[in-house]
Amino acid sequence: MYDRIRSLREDRDLRQQDLAEYLHCSQVAYSRYELGLRDIPTEVLTALARFHHTSVDYLLGLTDRRDPYPPPGTP
Repeated sequence: MYDRIRSLREDRDLRQQDLAEYLHCSQVAYSRYELGLRDIPTEVLTALARFHHTSVDYLLGLTDRRDPYPPPGTP
């Protein structure tokens, strides 16, 4: 999981500080998420999934499909 959030950040040429500001946390806290030294709260996972236009399942390593799931009720 942790390598995925780092990879997504690096793919967009963003700094840890950029994501920390978006998430309203410190750069140190965000760095600890990427290193796996701190559990990522559900609301932060959801925010990261929205930011990167992917699913929480992708971030957690439950799927290799990067694109987000369609909203419920979408054909």
